[in-house]
Amino acid sequence: MKKLMTLMTAMVLFAVVGNPAGAAGHGGEEGQAKKLFVTLVDVDSQVRGMTLVLANEVAAQGADVRVLLCGDGAQLALKDYTPPKLRPRDVSPKQLLENLMQNGATVEVCAIFLPNTGHSEEQLMEGISVASPADIAEYMMRPDVKLFTH
Repeated sequence: MKKLMTLMTAMVLFAVVGNPAGAAGHGGEEGQAKKLFVTLVDVDSQVRGMTLVLANEVAAQGADVRVLLCGDGAQLALKDYTPPKLRPRDVSPKQLLENLMQNGATVEVCAIFLPNTGHSEEQLMEGISVASPADIAEYMMRPDVKLFTH
């Protein structure tokens, strides 16, 4: 079942983003970078991992990536959270998220995460902030942004 979920995640991302080889162009216009907005809410480590593997691949192929971590997915933003490592590369979803950030991705937690879990901003990893719902809504509505939710 987990393999099926991973495969489905990959297929959905490919369908949403299109051919990753064309990530540098948008609608046939040269020079305009694609933007991928990923919301990650799933508790399953394999789903988190595959979503972030694909987001890293999209970023490596020229797209700007912005990630919103909500619910169980927002655990990845906490300094003291240690998810399991995944085969075959022996990396955790948190390491994949850190790699994505090192390559320029913007990562935020949902505005309702901290007040509903008892965590504070000080517990978030460096470089991760709390999202503004108005800013996220405006970003999601942009025609040059592709959405991927898992």
